[in-house]
Amino acid sequence: MRHLLVTGQNGFVGRHLQAALAAGQYPGWNLIAHQAHDLLQPHSLDAWLQQQHPQGPIDAVIHLAGQTFVPAAFNDPERTLQVNLLGTLHLLQALKRRGFAGTFLYVSSGDVYGQVAPEHLPIRETLAPQPRNPYAVSKVAAELLCLQWGLTEPGWRVLVARPFNHIGTGQAASFVLSNMAQQLQQIRQGRQAPVLQVGDVDVTRDFLAVEDVLAAYFALLAQGQAGEIYNVCSGHERCVRDLITDMALQADLDVRLEQDAQRLRRAEQRRVVGDNHKLQAHTGWQPRHDLGATLRAVFHDWEERER
Repeated sequence: MRHLLVTGQNGFVGRHLQAALAAGQYPGWNLIAHQAHDLLQPHSLDAWLQQQHPQGPIDAVIHLAGQTFVPAAFNDPERTLQVNLLGTLHLLQALKRRGFAGTFLYVSSGDVYGQVAPEHLPIRETLAPQPRNPYAVSKVAAELLCLQWGLTEPGWRVLVARPFNHIGTGQAASFVLSNMAQQLQQIRQGRQAPVLQVGDVDVTRDFLAVEDVLAAYFALLAQGQAGEIYNVCSGHERCVRDLITDMALQADLDVRLEQDAQRLRRAEQRRVVGDNHKLQAHTGWQPRHDLGATLRAVFHDWEERER
């Protein structure tokens, strides 16, 4: 068995990862038990890693933990940089003290590309990042930090994943499609008028089911090339308004969309679609989950959560 350390196990993707391993979807990996830790408190990281000593060496790390909400990054950029950059440094240092010499997958974000002109779509990894918010700045900085460690630390195999938008059950209501599912359930239950409060929904995004995101991460652990950056995306451009409309139709609800100024974000990119050919070429990964089925699952998940 190979021992896998995952930060952010209690987050959206982390919970899905735990469930997938428990279901035997990725045999051969033993998930190192989660222990309360703080990326800004190195001693807590040391305590977590030291506790795992009897299990043997850590073979791989997926670093999911961080401050991921863009509006929060604007409200408190210092905290975002501390958690996402300094916290990553603390993790790398703790792993070095533990004698780590394995695969380190840093989970960044497709948001690092910033404002991308239509002629540069779909977005490839060769496009230089132009971050337009503190969150994206922190992710680019942490990417470079991790890649530098991969160059200078013997035995370290460091890779970077840049996931684009992903969705699935259990996602926080601060994310657009999860929020729409929550509102639709509230409308169905008579707790909200048949009006969806939305931000700017006449934009396109590249959405991927969280299960496909996880499959990409494990494919990278197995076959990704050291020092490389990989887009994790569907390769398809989808209008957010159309996806909301599809979800409402699936729910058999007649609703109206009303724009709420407080939901609008600064530095909004109008169109987003990524290129996943590098990931496919290096690992053989392909997205396998239908987005419509994922939307239905998210909607029904909120039925349980709103009871």
